[in-house]
Amino acid sequence: MAQGPLALTVDADAAGSRLDQFLVAHAKELTRSRLKQLIDDAQVLVNGAPAKPARKLKAGDAVVLNVPAPRPTRAEAEDLPFEVLYEDADLLALCKPAGMVVHPASGNYSGTLVNALLHKVKDLQGIGGELRPGLVHRLDRETSGCMVVAKNEPTLNALQASFKKRDVDKRYIAICHGAPPPTGTWDTAYGRHLRDRKRFTSKLSAGKRAVTHWTVTERFDGASLAEVKLETGRTHQIRVHFSDHGFPLLHDGLYGGTKREAKLPPGRLRDAAEAIGRQALHAAVLEFPHPRTGKRIRVTAELPDDFQRALTLLRGR
Repeated sequence: MAQGPLALTVDADAAGSRLDQFLVAHAKELTRSRLKQLIDDAQVLVNGAPAKPARKLKAGDAVVLNVPAPRPTRAEAEDLPFEVLYEDADLLALCKPAGMVVHPASGNYSGTLVNALLHKVKDLQGIGGELRPGLVHRLDRETSGCMVVAKNEPTLNALQASFKKRDVDKRYIAICHGAPPPTGTWDTAYGRHLRDRKRFTSKLSAGKRAVTHWTVTERFDGASLAEVKLETGRTHQIRVHFSDHGFPLLHDGLYGGTKREAKLPPGRLRDAAEAIGRQALHAAVLEFPHPRTGKRIRVTAELPDDFQRALTLLRGR
């Protein structure tokens, strides 16, 4: 919703409602957590005075909700390269380079996609009261390819809902060791590894559901190129599913790719792994419904140079 005050009068039908429930019904573009934050910050007045979320309203009560201008984010804007695939007033779709962390965190306060977006995007409208881009989803540091970010809170909420409902088409290109079947689906339990908390595993008796569909599009000596479609979006899902079934991604240090490559004799496969220098995974296609128009937006990201070099070596050209 727009910044500034929203004046509401409680009618007979809403009498007896809690203040927070009343606001959820009348300020639908704001999340429950954002509304609670505004109440806690005394940005909501009932009959001219701050009130608690559980305040029971009476018919005729005057409720004023003030949405202040978003405050600057603590992250610094940095001029970092990335390719814009689609942009309008609500969102931006882009190709994230391999090696770029998505969000500032301990050990990575600069050089991230958020830093780059703060420099590139001039019409951010604020997320959670902060002038920052809305991260709808993430890619691993060493995974390249398509992402979408929101410029305002309603767009972020709508896109997150689309991802949750699986109304999004996510397709990846991967190079894996070995020769998986021509096509198939892995539908497994999924969760953190019991002994190594940095890793995830599908070798669990219970956990969240993870579904990965794949089709092999090209075979090489000791490796395969596959198109992968995600039905769910668990952390490291593609890397884990391929590794747990005996086909780790090329040069994946966390899930067994580099360990297997260390045992290889000199040749095309080893050269290809060294050429790409990171897990061979690229988010090639992303399709989603536009939150404002409902139109399907489809963006594609070309294979980056390091991925192309690896494929050229595997093909022996």
